[in-house]
Amino acid sequence: MYRPMMGALACALAACATPTGVTTGMQPAVPSLSHTVVLTKLDSPWDMAFLPDGTMFFTEKCQGLSVRHTNGTVVKLLGMKDAKGYASIANDLFCEGQAGMAGVAVDPNFASNRFVYVYSSSSLTPPGTNRVIRLRVNDALTAVSDRTDIVTDIPYKPRASNHPFGGPGAHNGGRIRFSPGDGYLYVTTGDTHNGQVPQSPTLLGGKVLRIDRDGKAAPGNGAPAGFDPRIYTYGHRNPQGITFRPGTHQPFTAENGPWHSDEVTALVPGGNAGWDPRPNMAGRGPCPDDYCGYSPNQMGPMDPKQRAAFMPMTDTRTYPNAMRPAWNNDGLSQGMFGATFVSGAQWKAWNGRMLVGFGGIGIHGTPVGNRIDVLDIAPNGLSATRTTVNLPMPAARFRSLVQGPDGNLYVATDEGTISRLTPN
Repeated sequence: MYRPMMGALACALAACATPTGVTTGMQPAVPSLSHTVVLTKLDSPWDMAFLPDGTMFFTEKCQGLSVRHTNGTVVKLLGMKDAKGYASIANDLFCEGQAGMAGVAVDPNFASNRFVYVYSSSSLTPPGTNRVIRLRVNDALTAVSDRTDIVTDIPYKPRASNHPFGGPGAHNGGRIRFSPGDGYLYVTTGDTHNGQVPQSPTLLGGKVLRIDRDGKAAPGNGAPAGFDPRIYTYGHRNPQGITFRPGTHQPFTAENGPWHSDEVTALVPGGNAGWDPRPNMAGRGPCPDDYCGYSPNQMGPMDPKQRAAFMPMTDTRTYPNAMRPAWNNDGLSQGMFGATFVSGAQWKAWNGRMLVGFGGIGIHGTPVGNRIDVLDIAPNGLSATRTTVNLPMPAARFRSLVQGPDGNLYVATDEGTISRLTPN
C-alpha cells in the first residue's frame, strides 16, 4: 500500500497508476520485483520445500534430493541411479522423459518427526511406477534414513508404450503439498497418455490423492462408491501444480491442457475434473492407441480455427457436474506448472492471489509461455482475472513457485536455477 501520507492524499485527488499502467485510485499498488539468484548449475530443478528457518530442500529431476542450509551450503542427500556425490543412492529411482524425482514436501511436524517426502519414479514394480517416499532427515541435515514408500502404485508411462504422442514418462504429475488447513498430503498424478486412467475408480493416474503421512486415505475424501479411498478428485489430465487459498485453505490445481486450455480449478471432495480421453465417448470414433486426448487434430500443428472442436479439458457435456475451472489460460496450452498463493502486506495488490508459472514446449519444439501470471480468483472459485508479472529476470521455463518463510517467492527453472523474487 502507499506509505507516504502525501502520496495517499495525491491519489485521492487524482488517478494513480501502477507500474503496469492500471489505474488504482486508493487500491494497493502492484509490487515491483527484484531478483536474486540462489542456486545455479542445477540439473532440471523440479521443486522446493522449506523449514521455518529458511532451510530449503529441493529436487533435481534426474539427480535427486538435496538441502540448502541457511549458510548457503548445499548437501546432496538422496541420489537416483547413476547420480554422483550424494550421501546415499537409491538405485531403483530413475529419470526418463518427464518422469524422475519431482515433488518434495516437508512434514508439518518436522521438528518432532524429521520427515521429508518426495515423489519419484521407481523400478521396484516393473515396468515402473511413481511412488511417494517418506524419508527421515538427521539432526545435522546431512543424511536421510528410514525410507518408507507410502504410495507405491501411481501409474508411470513405460518405454514399451506405442503411443504416438510423447515418450516414456509422459504426463507424470508429481506435485505434493501438505494442506495448511487439514494437515494432509495432497498428491497430483498424470494420465500417462492412457485413455482408461483418468476416470478409472482404481487406477491412481489422473487424480489428486489426499493421504496421511503413512499413505492411508484421509477421512472425508468423498470419492464415489467403488473408488480407491485415497482419491480426492479424479478426471485430471496432468496437474503439475497444487496450492491452497489463504484463509479457506481450499485446494486449487494448475493443469496442463492438450494443445489448449491449461486450467486452474478449485477442488471439492470427490469432484470430477471432466477429462476423459477414451474412444467412443461423446460420439468420438477410434483414436491412436485408444487415446483421444488430442482429438480431432491428432497429428501436426494446431489450426486455431479448429480449437473450438478440440476435446474439452473439462467435458461438461459428458459430465455436467464436473468441477468448472476458474480460468483456462484463454483457451491456450502453454505448459502451466507450479502454482502458489502469495500472502503478506509486502505483496500489496497481489496479497492473497495465485501466481502460476509457465514454460511449455510447443508442438514444433519451441518454447511457449515462459512467464508468471497473477490470478485474482473469485471467492466462489469459478472465475478469475489475469495479469502478467513484469519479470526482473530473463524469461525462463518456470517449473516450481514456492513462497518461502521469509515471504519472498522462490522460483525454479528448467534453465538450472533457483531464484528469489522479492516484492518491493
